[in-house]
Amino acid sequence: MARRTRKTRKLTPSVLRRIVLEEKARLMETSDPVAAGVTDVEKVSPDEVDADALASTLEKDIDHLKVLKVHEQRLRKKLRRIQEARRKVRKNLLRKL
Repeated sequence: MARRTRKTRKLTPSVLRRIVLEEKARLMETSDPVAAGVTDVEKVSPDEVDADALASTLEKDIDHLKVLKVHEQRLRKKLRRIQEARRKVRKNLLRKL
C-alpha cells in the first residue's frame, strides 16, 4: 500500500489573513446569539465558570509579572553598566585628542 504524503504550503501573509478571517467568521457565528438567529436573548444560557478555575490563571499571570519585573531590573542594571563604560571610553578618547 502506497504511503500518502501531505503537500505543505507556505504561510504567506495572504494565506494567514484568509485563515484569520475564516476563524473570525466562525467565532462570530457561534458566539453571538442574535447573529445566530435567536430572537429572545433571555433564552440564551451563558457559559458559567467557577471562580476557582479563573483564579489559577490569574495567579499565573501575577507570577509571570513578578518574573518580568525582576528581569527588567537586571536588564536596567546591565544597561547602567554599559552606559557608564561608554562614558568612560568617550571621556578617555576625547582626552587623548
